[in-house]
Amino acid sequence: MQLDRRPRLVDGKLPVFVFPTEIVYYVDDRSSHKQVLTVYNPYEFTLKFKVLCTTPRKYAVIDSEGTIRPGCCVDVVVRHKDIQESSYGVKDKFRLNLYEHGQREPIGSRDIQAILLPTSEGQGRESQDPSSSRRGSSSTAPFTAVARQRSVAPGPTIVLLAIACIAALLLPLHGEAETSLPVYLHLTVNQKLIAAYVLGLVTMVILRT
Repeated sequence: MQLDRRPRLVDGKLPVFVFPTEIVYYVDDRSSHKQVLTVYNPYEFTLKFKVLCTTPRKYAVIDSEGTIRPGCCVDVVVRHKDIQESSYGVKDKFRLNLYEHGQREPIGSRDIQAILLPTSEGQGRESQDPSSSRRGSSSTAPFTAVARQRSVAPGPTIVLLAIACIAALLLPLHGEAETSLPVYLHLTVNQKLIAAYVLGLVTMVILRT
């Protein structure tokens, strides 16, 4: 008998994993004008994705549609192309939709907020952390701890953590019979989701080092 490996839906929708969940652009930091959204597929089946925007004229989205193989992730580059005073402080939204192969209705969606600020100095919650106030980064406040770790953590540690997460995603699911691996190496769906999320954090740290 074939096991149903699909995770339980939450309110009828598939949980969506994307990093970051908020994009902040800074006028005085040209490096922040290009942002990367990383979309994860920790599930055992292929997903299709599509990125929509409330104001598409202001942004250029590279590879806004595509597929994600099981246990993999894809990067979507989002450029802000309307750097002018009239756009300061305006909050736009991107919507990430996930689809099953061959289906038109999304089985999961997630909104990502985007905002353009005049300067990276002393803005928002980053100003509460002296060590991160002048990074001029595109990181959002919930992930400032990761940004601080980047400057002090040795490179090999980050790489080993990424390898460990990838290995966890490749391990069989709990209850899977067609494998010679011992039972304690069979992971649950929640454990794989955690590994995928940590891998996303580590990937962003490596890309921004």
